[in-house]
Amino acid sequence: MLRATVTNHGGSFSVVLGPMQDEGNEEDDAATNNQETEPVREGPSPIVPELHELAWTSGAFVVFALLMRYVLYPKMRRGMDARHEMIRGGLSGADAARASAKAEVADYDRQLAAVRADAGARVEAARQELEAERRTQLAASNAQLAQQRAAAAEEDETARAAVRGQVESAVADVVTRAVELATGTRPNSDVVQRAVADAMSVGAGR
Repeated sequence: MLRATVTNHGGSFSVVLGPMQDEGNEEDDAATNNQETEPVREGPSPIVPELHELAWTSGAFVVFALLMRYVLYPKMRRGMDARHEMIRGGLSGADAARASAKAEVADYDRQLAAVRADAGARVEAARQELEAERRTQLAASNAQLAQQRAAAAEEDETARAAVRGQVESAVADVVTRAVELATGTRPNSDVVQRAVADAMSVGAGR
């Protein structure tokens, strides 16, 4: 059979299992090793905490709660407030920049419209000036052409009159010679000249 031997070492216990021996040998071994055989006592419960553990845990929790309430949380809150203010300032700056950009775009559009209107007015003024100059030059050209036509008509009429006089004189001479040959008497030159002129005027009128 086995025998359990419990040894006390200043508050700690060790258990040794071994075969059973005779009583004489057992007494010798106990005397030699200065061992005591005692029953095993139960240790502390692994579930129920002890009083000093509860005290230390409660104290640590209270210290951590106070540290969170008066040190860590205000610091974190100040950081969050500062970040919120920074974000809000950034958004305000972005809104101001957007409004400024819109104002600049509107100003640019107004200036562009004014430049376009000015350019259109200048183009219209230049067109009207060119049109007036064209009309003036056209009127001058028409007047010059009219003068040239009048001069040409006058020259033509003069030339026609000169040729008509020559033709009337030649025809009067022919008629005078023909009448003289036919009648044996020379007709009056003025009468012949008027008759030839009337005949030629009637022919020209037709």
